[in-house]
Amino acid sequence: MPKILILVLALATGMPALANPAEPVELIRQTTEELFTLIDQNRSEFEQDPERLQEALRERLLPHLDTVYSARLVLGRHGRGLEQEKIEAFAEALSNVLMRNYATGLLDFESRDQVEILPLAGDNTERATRVRTRLELDSGEQAPVDYVLRRSDDQWRVFDVIIEGISYVATFRNQIGEEIRRDGFDSMLARLQAGDIELDVDVES
Repeated sequence: MPKILILVLALATGMPALANPAEPVELIRQTTEELFTLIDQNRSEFEQDPERLQEALRERLLPHLDTVYSARLVLGRHGRGLEQEKIEAFAEALSNVLMRNYATGLLDFESRDQVEILPLAGDNTERATRVRTRLELDSGEQAPVDYVLRRSDDQWRVFDVIIEGISYVATFRNQIGEEIRRDGFDSMLARLQAGDIELDVDVES
């Protein structure tokens, strides 16, 4: 199977136990089901017009992603002192990159049976809860893909994705940080918006 970039996202201590531990798992389960139904019903159209799939993904995924929080984590110290408008512009550009890559990877899946969603395990809080999934690759092997969510404004949203132990936030922080150190934030943002910066987290078959 070609590379699969999965949205689109550090465990905390000192927070109260989850009021309803099933909520984050159910969110991932329902969203996964919606995406497979979407692909099943429109695969031929999406293969011919990937931008239609990207737009459909934005409508369904963005409400469940904490894009601004993720953007701040990716920027790290480079985000200190930046105006909110620039943070939001970076968050939007980053989410557009994720949607383009995710759309490409999603079409590689032929069956919803390739995704297994596991029960919650370990220490989870409203600040950071990790929902574990396993993807079956064409090779027959399973790749761990875990979603990290936090509860904000009474909603659970994904802010990091950990693919085979590699955090997309940490990976992108390294790539974006290098761009900022070399060219500055504004130049990096312009290149990201233009699609001239390649950001990638791969799962290989």
